[in-house]
Amino acid sequence: MGDSPNNPPVQPPGGAKELSMEMRLLIAFLLMGLVLFLTPYIYKPAAPPPKASAAADKKSDQKPATSQPAQPAATKPAAVQPAGPPPGQIAAEKEEAVTIETALYRIVFSNRGAVVKSWTFKEKRYVDNKGQPLQVVNQAALAKVPAPFSLDFRGEKPATDVNQALYVVRKASDGMGVEFEFSDGRTLVRKSFQFSEKSYLSKVTSEVLQGGVRLPHLLVWRGGFGDPTVENPAAAQHSVHFDLSANKLVVNEAKVAKEGPAPATGNFSFAGLEDHYFAAVFLPVSNVTAVETVTYSDPVPVPATGKEEPHVGAGVGMGGQNVFSLFVGPKDIGLLEKIDPKLTGLIDWGWFWFLAKPLFASLRWVYDHVVHNYGWAIIIVTVVINMLTLPLRLSSMKSMKKMAAIQPQIAAINEKYKGIGMRDPRRQQQNQEIMDLYKKHGVNPAGGCVPMLLQIPFFFAFYKVLTVAIELRGASWLWVTDLSLPEHLPIRVLPVTMIVTQFILQKMTPSTSADPAQQRMMLFMPLMLGFFFYGVSSGLVLYWLTGNVIGIIQQLVFNRMNFGAAAPVAPTPAAAGSSRKRGSRK
Repeated sequence: MGDSPNNPPVQPPGGAKELSMEMRLLIAFLLMGLVLFLTPYIYKPAAPPPKASAAADKKSDQKPATSQPAQPAATKPAAVQPAGPPPGQIAAEKEEAVTIETALYRIVFSNRGAVVKSWTFKEKRYVDNKGQPLQVVNQAALAKVPAPFSLDFRGEKPATDVNQALYVVRKASDGMGVEFEFSDGRTLVRKSFQFSEKSYLSKVTSEVLQGGVRLPHLLVWRGGFGDPTVENPAAAQHSVHFDLSANKLVVNEAKVAKEGPAPATGNFSFAGLEDHYFAAVFLPVSNVTAVETVTYSDPVPVPATGKEEPHVGAGVGMGGQNVFSLFVGPKDIGLLEKIDPKLTGLIDWGWFWFLAKPLFASLRWVYDHVVHNYGWAIIIVTVVINMLTLPLRLSSMKSMKKMAAIQPQIAAINEKYKGIGMRDPRRQQQNQEIMDLYKKHGVNPAGGCVPMLLQIPFFFAFYKVLTVAIELRGASWLWVTDLSLPEHLPIRVLPVTMIVTQFILQKMTPSTSADPAQQRMMLFMPLMLGFFFYGVSSGLVLYWLTGNVIGIIQQLVFNRMNFGAAAPVAPTPAAAGSSRKRGSRK
């Protein structure tokens, strides 16, 4: 431990002061200098050999060179030359990277294992949350798990680790394909990748032979897939396969493999990985009846935090020889339909799919034919939704006005039964009197909740559209850079504005309760909504804010035109008499 004022250095016995570190270093340097200075005087260098001897040695050195083939030493250099590979062996001498570039991708392969080290999208609209080209291979996972397109053997395994072998590379003359081959004399492995200039669909093959017999194997992609810069990326990633026998898409999270790899075999039309907006799936090119897929769970670092979390992985195979079409691209509904209509199941529209699908179609139509901006498209579609629901809102407003008109009578009934317990039989009489009052004046107690209830299904539908529709990912509007994400501002303007408009709308809406405490409680609603909306996507906040503005305008019109107005109803004589009697006792 170092010295400190509270811990003075301990003196050695005899009172001798301990040497400081600086003094020790100085003495050490002086001793080293002294040794270097005195060494030439103590050890005399040997005298140089006579010149004649040197000449003789030179002749002696030159003489064997003339008779080199006859000397035993002549065979020594040949003995250290690298020997050629034994018969049947195919291997590269060193590791090398191979890059394939199309109009859509930049892919970097390594011949060590014949795997992919990087898969980057080149289109400007597909960038990560930091604005960089989207990298769908988790770079933080490469040091911990096998790289994409490594091989996994579920049964018999080769004696050689073919995922660490150096493969011989043969690149296609058009630059759009690459083949890898390796053999140790007994096990032969071949992989090939063929790309197209402007297509997200490529062809992948693999074959493993051992002693001339094919070994069943899987092509794997582990350590996660998709945009690693989103918030909590591991939660957005799943393994998927479409079971033709059951006609359904099976989606698995990493937790299904927490006890070990989770296999599944069946008649699958595709299998692979997905996140919210992108997918990497293998599609068998032949009508096979048995495709095996395995879900993996690998604890690898999250790039944003460095903290390890379980990331999903997938392996897909058809036996000893695999021939797949490979789709690695955006979950664009039009693009997926062209490749295989079943791929559209990768877009999860949620429970309110019956609203989310037409809602997205409406946004897409407005974007294509009217404004060419998804922010304005959200505003226009929200206005249309509010106009279509106007009759229900009008009915709700009439009910709320009637409810406000009978509040004095409800207050009198509540005062009449003030102080009774919840289990008191008179509580049922109180409720019955209030219900009779509602019935007499044609009031629906739940009528005031209709506007809020109407917004909830559309809220969830908008949420799903913004979460899964690739078209809205990265879509900008005014100062908002991405409608599918919260605003990138120190103080987010849309949520703050939404709180203000919600408060105004709350104050303008007739109160359905005469209880001041309940009215004050309702004023906290805008703050609660603002807290909830502060961290959601900007497009969702824009939808709710637009609804608030429309609600304020409609409320102004309702108040001026006095729709459904009802004269205040005086308390019933019985209730008033009861109140006077109680007052006389005080």
